Amino acid sequence: MHLRQEAVFRRRRRAAALVVLLLVAALVVAGGTLASLVRDDGPAVAQGGPGHRVAGSPKGTGRSVAPSQRPSASPSPSASRGTQATTEGHRSDRTVLTRVDRITGAITPKSVVSSQHGIVIANNMMYSHTVTAYDARTRKLLATIPDSVDLSAFGVKGHPGISQGAPVEGAFTKDGRYAYVSNYSMYGNGFGPHGLDVCSPKDGYDASYLYRIDTTTMSVDQVIKVGAVPKYVAITPDQSKVLVTNWCDYTLSIVDRATARQVATVKIGPMPRGIAVAPDGRTAYVTAMWTNHVYRVDLVHPPKQAPIFVSPGDRMRHLDISPDGRWLYGVSTGDNAVSKIDTRTGKIVDTATTGAEPRSMAISPDGRALYVVNYNEATMTKIRTSDMTPLGTVKTDIHPIGVTYVPATHSVWVACYGGSILVFDDDTPAPADGVKSPA
Repeated sequence: MHLRQEAVFRRRRRAAALVVLLLVAALVVAGGTLASLVRDDGPAVAQGGPGHRVAGSPKGTGRSVAPSQRPSASPSPSASRGTQATTEGHRSDRTVLTRVDRITGAITPKSVVSSQHGIVIANNMMYSHTVTAYDARTRKLLATIPDSVDLSAFGVKGHPGISQGAPVEGAFTKDGRYAYVSNYSMYGNGFGPHGLDVCSPKDGYDASYLYRIDTTTMSVDQVIKVGAVPKYVAITPDQSKVLVTNWCDYTLSIVDRATARQVATVKIGPMPRGIAVAPDGRTAYVTAMWTNHVYRVDLVHPPKQAPIFVSPGDRMRHLDISPDGRWLYGVSTGDNAVSKIDTRTGKIVDTATTGAEPRSMAISPDGRALYVVNYNEATMTKIRTSDMTPLGTVKTDIHPIGVTYVPATHSVWVACYGGSILVFDDDTPAPADGVKSPA
């Protein structure tokens, strides 16, 4: 009986193999047809399209997840391939924004920033004294990290006991292991006077600190002294330096990551804020919000005073740069506009109109779209970078002030100062008659 069964199984296997060969041959013949369906100029239906999420998925609950359940800061190769697969073929200028979630809790987010490995953090200033971390896919709270530190444990003298910060902005390392977070001011023994929004170097405000957060432990593991009222944070592409704009002493701090020390300061104009770093890591562009200027900083040989590069508009607040480094985009809060600047010539080549008082901006990984939050209008505008055409506007909660793009999910997270984070899906193909996001 056993021998007869084996003979039957062998015949079945031969038949199955023949079927597979016939199917492969059919696919080869149809190859041209299949290729035409997925070529770059076809419909912008990305892998893991509209059906990848469930409408009405659970809201952020504020529950902390056990460390063993947190996403790895350095995902496995299979996870990395999955993230890459969802990004390849996605055209951000051919999709529309759809709101999918609203996260609340004990938060007052000044900014949000995403890693490339599934974590988003919100910086909650002195109003909540925390950094909150979320899983980018489930949108659940992973951890609430207090800004309280014992500076003596980090070798800092003169501030005994527990000190508090006021998290403003942040930047992730490329591997997602660390996030660097700026603190508007420090509060505790030996600190003062505290910074203000209207200030100058002669006011003598206290220097503050940059925190490094380890995302595997969700705790502060380094503190680095920078300037007075540090604001925006950026990391150079080679991961060797952290750049921080200091609002009240009009400087840019250059921090060496290996030594965790500020190694240079560069003078910028009044109220420096936004930073964009060229892909080769040799140049940084910095805004000074109380001027009309963007400054250019040589990071190889940092000058004492940065030269003016271009003057696009009133109260330049935020900058982004295209993936190839050719185009610089600047938010002009006073003009309700975004400028497109040629980095080779320093010329303004185009301008887009936004809503009332645009603040922050994010650029999609493919460089084809910008997302601008309009603080005094409670909206976000999506702009196509090729011709600076506004593609649509979505409503937000009051005072949207921070925004980040999450590559792993093709979503845009918006920090609203009133106490919420809105999540918008940007993976739905635009209708054939044009790209317009629902209000």
